[in-house]
Amino acid sequence: MFARSVQPDTVSLFSSTGSHPLGLFSIQVDSSLTSDSFVHLLNDTTSLPSPPPPAALISVPSVYRGQDNDTSQGRELSQTVLHIQSPTLQKTFIRCPPLTSHVAWGGKDLGLKHTRLHIQVRDLGRDWSFEVGIVDKVGRQGIIRCSTFQKSPKLLRNRNFGAPPLLHLPLAFPPSSSSPLTAWSTITLYLPNFVPRFASLSHSQTSSEYAQDTNPTERGSSSTQVPLPGGMYSHLAFIKIYATCRVRRVWLSDSAPITRTPWEFELYGN
Repeated sequence: MFARSVQPDTVSLFSSTGSHPLGLFSIQVDSSLTSDSFVHLLNDTTSLPSPPPPAALISVPSVYRGQDNDTSQGRELSQTVLHIQSPTLQKTFIRCPPLTSHVAWGGKDLGLKHTRLHIQVRDLGRDWSFEVGIVDKVGRQGIIRCSTFQKSPKLLRNRNFGAPPLLHLPLAFPPSSSSPLTAWSTITLYLPNFVPRFASLSHSQTSSEYAQDTNPTERGSSSTQVPLPGGMYSHLAFIKIYATCRVRRVWLSDSAPITRTPWEFELYGN
């Protein structure tokens, strides 16, 4: 998608305050849950405008209102954000590049060579997950999934015929007991660090552990398995953000961690 484009040091894929915030994304919701599964832009402080009926917003965790509030979750944003909600995570998400019937993994991917991915997200006290697809220098593909409900790292292979291996990792937000200054977090992944994790986890994980998340009729022999990514990182293929959360911005950079975030990418509370 962008492999042949000039790629600046910082590339923004999503900004909830932009004129067309989801211009690079497709939206998937659970059509069987019209009141509970939806994607909607709203103000983080007021939760307005309300989503069109019959959709109904969940109650968000209480936020900081005073020093004596033991349930502090930090301050909200006085900005428009994207609310993604559903009890069925796997059926409700946004994806970049857009997922269409004409583009599978083997089709176009983002082709962005930046090494750091940043997601500004609000914890809504529900299960949440996101995925990124990465490609190594020889074209081997892998998916990294980070989930708040995952307890330990796990490698999934042969989920479907020809599907890339999936590295499922645990993710945790700061606990409310730590009295965070904001309900929002900026998650940063240094993508090259994850390439060798596929092979290292494969060596330590038994075949029975692979089988737990695999349909026996779809399980192939080692000769038919999609090869694991390894060696040097090449580029980001896609990003998919599932329910339930609020998202402010998604961007990529090549800057070192000590480099200050551009001022327009900072979070501003009320």
